Amino acid sequence: MELGIGIGWRPEIADAVEALPGIDWVEAVAENLCTDHLPDSLVRLRARGVTVVPHGVSLGLGGADRPDPARLADLAARAALLGTPLVTEHIAFVRAGGPRTASPRLEAGHLLPVPRTWEALDVLCENVRIAQDSLPVPLALENIAALISWPGEELTEGQFLAELVERTGVRLLIDVANLHTNHVNRGEDPAKALGELPVEAIAYVHVAGGIEKDGVWHDTHAHPVTRPVLDVLAELRSRIAPPGVLLERDDDFPPSEELAGELTAVRATLEAAGKARSRSTSGTEASGQAGVAPAASPVGSADDTTTAADDTTTAATGTRATETGVAVDGARDRVAVAQTALLSALVAGTPAPEGFDHRRLGAQSRALAAKRADVVAKVAPELPGILGDGYRDAFLSYARTRPMSAGYRRDALDFAEQLLIAGRPADDIARRRLTHWWQDRAAARPPRRTTRLVRAARAAIAGR
Repeated sequence: MELGIGIGWRPEIADAVEALPGIDWVEAVAENLCTDHLPDSLVRLRARGVTVVPHGVSLGLGGADRPDPARLADLAARAALLGTPLVTEHIAFVRAGGPRTASPRLEAGHLLPVPRTWEALDVLCENVRIAQDSLPVPLALENIAALISWPGEELTEGQFLAELVERTGVRLLIDVANLHTNHVNRGEDPAKALGELPVEAIAYVHVAGGIEKDGVWHDTHAHPVTRPVLDVLAELRSRIAPPGVLLERDDDFPPSEELAGELTAVRATLEAAGKARSRSTSGTEASGQAGVAPAASPVGSADDTTTAADDTTTAATGTRATETGVAVDGARDRVAVAQTALLSALVAGTPAPEGFDHRRLGAQSRALAAKRADVVAKVAPELPGILGDGYRDAFLSYARTRPMSAGYRRDALDFAEQLLIAGRPADDIARRRLTHWWQDRAAARPPRRTTRLVRAARAAIAGR
């Protein structure tokens, strides 16, 4: 399936995306789409023959629990509505706690790395199979960026992905910006990762921008694509012609001319690397699948870094036999404890689990709180309007002691409630506006239009 060159569709740049030349396909965040109707912009794009791929962010397939049937059903409904050839998600966990650990449910609001261990792989593979059985089209999974590393990992990223593909047949969405992020933050060689994973399983590729601060690379999707990221894209293209390449941008959207320029740089990188590959292979590449460099054995190679015991592998293939039934349930419990301890340290201020880099945990914790503040400001823009310049400091103070237990809209309500309980904001008019805002959204039924008009009039009079 050839997708071509695409860009991430976001409501903020919908008009620009429609006007950009040479766009073959777009990707939309699945959770931002209704299950029964599409935004007009996507309707127009589909009418032009532009493929739309839904990209999920909330399944948490790398988590200890089995995938939520309701979330899977919603993703399946969006796939059917879009008539898409595939859907995509992430190799990550996004929540922890709950019945398995007899602890409160915690939401990260972000994609967090799965430990590259055999047990975590067993859990992930079973979750992926459940998802595949629930979806009407093939599934592809994305490697994520990370600020932190799990202690005691048993496989490299390439080996982990290769095992996942071997066991489940899932496709891969390779984000070259994430490979670069992990190179800066965790010292992992992108070329080695690409050499170990099965490149023939790649469904498409992500390219995105970021920024380095104090030796840490932040995968922001809000900055221009850098040359090192394009170099990783060229390295990938030297091994295979990817079926699709997509530019991601999620914030601080530039003028359409800058987006077009980044797409031009992506095309030029692919073309130059493709020509270099053709010369090196004497023109043997006849298609995107021909001449693919063989993927390295996922385990058991000369530089094998796994610590799995000999009796957990098979001599013929070097791969570990998949555990099922009770064994996987036991693995789920152990993964649940480990992930809950990590997430609690990141969002609730509990002690850091043994073996983690405390400095990196602090950086990740601050990044999670900052993202919460940014997203809450988007889903509830009235809050920065009411609180003014004090919004961000107030929210970050709240986030240090109040983990997110549901979605961002619930987080916004909880934040407002805590401010009001503390008698804040100090300004009477602002506090009254915040009270009305909270009442309007926390009530079982939204207030009638007449009530809203009366409140607005009172606020205007009080503000004179």
